[in-house]
Amino acid sequence: MKKIFFYPLAFLGLALALPARAICPVCTIAIGAGVGFSRWLGVDDLISGTWVGALVVSIIFWTASWFNKKNIRFKFQYPVLAILIYAITIIPLYFTGIVGHLFNKFCGVDKLMFGIVSGSIVFTFGVLLHQFLKKRNQGKSYFAFQKVVIPLVLLIITSAVFYFVCKTLVSF
Repeated sequence: MKKIFFYPLAFLGLALALPARAICPVCTIAIGAGVGFSRWLGVDDLISGTWVGALVVSIIFWTASWFNKKNIRFKFQYPVLAILIYAITIIPLYFTGIVGHLFNKFCGVDKLMFGIVSGSIVFTFGVLLHQFLKKRNQGKSYFAFQKVVIPLVLLIITSAVFYFVCKTLVSF
């Protein structure tokens, strides 16, 4: 029964992601690589979720940018895109049992979900911080690849904090 929902939703997610254009393709590729690498290494779901959340926000930015380039506009465009892309990401995780495990909790919330929310917030803050710094410097970045470096450094710091928090919780 789970496969009936998983495969169509996964295919729909791929179909929607293919035509998108990134606001920052290097950043998106780095985040995607971080997600795959962390899952492969068996990294805690709290940390993996941080990168998944950042990837989801990046895909939302991609899709919104693509819609704008094609002059596709509709009422509540950004909230609809966000809800749709988060649903395409989280629903398959739920039906495959990755999200919702009883003993995989942090502060009473599923670790992967907590990480997704945290990563989404941190990545969005990184993008906004880049835009603020660029605006403050007459529309120029302070250093090369600032657009990529700021969100990635913030995600790495968040991952390190979560790593030490998880390590401390396990030792008790």
